[in-house]
Amino acid sequence: MREIYNLGDLIDRDRDLDKLALIDLGGESGPREFSYRQLDDMANGVARALLARGLKRGERIAILSANRAEYLAAYYGAMRAGLVAVPVNHRFPPALIEFVMRDAGARVVFCDPERRNRSPADLPVVEFGTAGASGFDAFLDAGPFSAVVPGPDEAAMIPYTSGSTGRPKGVVLSHQSHIWVVKVRMAGQDLSRHRYLIAAPLCHMNALALSKLACAAHATIILLPQFTSGAYIEAIGRYRCTWLTAVPPMIAMMLREKALLARADFSSVEFLRMGSAPVSLSLLKAIADTMPHVVTSNAYGTTEGGPVVFGPHPDGIEQPGLSVGYPHPQVHLRLVDDADLDAEQGVLQLKCPAVMSGYHNCPDLKPPFTDDGFYITGDVFRRDRQGFHYFVGRVDDMFVCGGENIYPGEVEKLLETHADIMQACVVPVDDAIKWQKPVAFCVLRKGASLTEAQVKQYALTKVPAYQHPRFVWFVDGLPLSSTNKIDRKALIALAQSCIAAGEHPTT
Repeated sequence: MREIYNLGDLIDRDRDLDKLALIDLGGESGPREFSYRQLDDMANGVARALLARGLKRGERIAILSANRAEYLAAYYGAMRAGLVAVPVNHRFPPALIEFVMRDAGARVVFCDPERRNRSPADLPVVEFGTAGASGFDAFLDAGPFSAVVPGPDEAAMIPYTSGSTGRPKGVVLSHQSHIWVVKVRMAGQDLSRHRYLIAAPLCHMNALALSKLACAAHATIILLPQFTSGAYIEAIGRYRCTWLTAVPPMIAMMLREKALLARADFSSVEFLRMGSAPVSLSLLKAIADTMPHVVTSNAYGTTEGGPVVFGPHPDGIEQPGLSVGYPHPQVHLRLVDDADLDAEQGVLQLKCPAVMSGYHNCPDLKPPFTDDGFYITGDVFRRDRQGFHYFVGRVDDMFVCGGENIYPGEVEKLLETHADIMQACVVPVDDAIKWQKPVAFCVLRKGASLTEAQVKQYALTKVPAYQHPRFVWFVDGLPLSSTNKIDRKALIALAQSCIAAGEHPTT
């Protein structure tokens, strides 16, 4: 692999620049195709235009848009110019969008027409897909550009966390941190033949990291503006996608579309990589039943620590379905429980080149690092005898019921082993005696019928009594957050209000 210095400069110009880089299924018209030459020229045009406007090295550029080709061009172009890209979650409410842009100190906003009115009125806007002086095409300054060579640890991007425990925090990531990610993921393999389907939002690291990998590999991206089950299924067959990556709830939603699946063509798919949320055995079985030829992997990563943490076993031992893998040889990690730095179950701490530089504009927040330089993930894992690791739950998802710690993920996995339960989400509700107690939302398989009492009894035969859900509600689907993860905060609020009113929830 050639030497890369700037994270925005991933395209290899020694390869065929007329190769198809991207099929954009969003925007204002039908599918649009872009070659590597066109994508490269757009990114250069962005870099030249930003500097021509007088922007200085290190200043921040916000991107507020659904997925589209211009998003990646703006992202790469800003970094090529030595500026810092700030992908803003377009599903945030307006007040939170403004908070992120103000907190980042954004100087310019790239956006699509639908989000134009969500950008602060006093910030200059470059609008995708719009004619006129404020449009993206008019903004571009066509011509060659030599990407800035960043200094050590110089910031390339600041993605913001989803804010599930408060206001979002900007995660400062350097050029070299995610160049290392790209190099490690490409090592020893030619990925150029693949067609990667990306439907998760580009403001989320799941999609953004894969986009960079595909560009560096000189592969082809099939880019959906957003995830819907129908569009996802159709795109797989029509564009002969070979590699899928998704958050598990997206795949679970897709597998519920029985009529569409009956006529779907998944014959081109070779790999499915899931991450950013826990995977259940029932979901893995449903995937195997639908796509038995596909190699499915359960991955783990964080915005702060990067997507390279675990990998295959060095002895070639097959990875168990629920495991996220064996520690990657270029990552130092440990499980910490109280004072034990080598526990079999504990909070994951890791050290590698992908780890963030820190949080932006958070002088009063203690960085989550140990004195010896390990990033404290806040995720609890367990390790088996062969060295495979399993996600147990979040420290901040954990709750206490009558003095006992409950990790919702463990109870959810148990409920999903029931033949009639496709998905489950366990959340805490307040209790005057126990402090908090678990309740469950369940999505049943098509045609299945269960009662609340049956689910409770099933749980009581499998887990300690304090872990069984005190209330069980059956819903058609689980609500998703802006990053396509199950929205636990919404379910907690829904459960509390329904218990108070003696009503059954609807989602």
